[in-house]
Amino acid sequence: MRLQAFLARAGAAPSRRKAERPILEGRVTVNGEKATLGATVTPQDEVRFDGRPVRLPKTKIYLALNKPPGYLTTMNDDRGRPTVAHLMPEVPGLIPAGRLDADTTGLLILTNDGDLAHRITHPSSEIDKQYRLTLENPVPSVALAELASGPTLEDGKMRPPGISNLSRAGKTTSLDLTIHEGRNRIIRRACLAVGLALLTLHRTRVGPVILGDLPAGEYRALTPDELEALQ
Repeated sequence: MRLQAFLARAGAAPSRRKAERPILEGRVTVNGEKATLGATVTPQDEVRFDGRPVRLPKTKIYLALNKPPGYLTTMNDDRGRPTVAHLMPEVPGLIPAGRLDADTTGLLILTNDGDLAHRITHPSSEIDKQYRLTLENPVPSVALAELASGPTLEDGKMRPPGISNLSRAGKTTSLDLTIHEGRNRIIRRACLAVGLALLTLHRTRVGPVILGDLPAGEYRALTPDELEALQ
């Protein structure tokens, strides 16, 4: 695997991107030689960061978090803002499998298994994700139809999402939206494109993993059945 990915999975760097700088600064060695950006390593190689050995975790961890609002989906923030790392146990190499923006709440899977994280996030896996949307009324039927057909966004047409469990109450309308792609802020941008005012966005499911009644800010281990279905 690439050295940047190795450092991130081992917990020596908060992300692959942030592993680049110490490599360029000459702080990382592979088998006694200064490493180069983009180098490939195996678990058998001797990797050191500032002279300390770096190893991949032997135990793989799979956790589901109910992310509250206001937390960034990253394990480290240079500006000191709250991140999901503050809600999780200290596990070397733990990374989020996908992203939720700071205002979006709900299910986030975190793991130190880089292969599974890649499978969950890669478009070819087509793992569906379900969200509960709260919209400000009025919510015209024509706007819902445009949303269901997949609006055209600045980075291409959205694949038609599934819409279910629509209910109206007073000043708001709620519905479940199921998507099969993970482009940045795609639901928020889709609502804006069809003229819908999105008030809250809450992820309730990722493939076979259902958030259920897990309290906000709490996490649980994935069940063996959930893990098998994801893999």
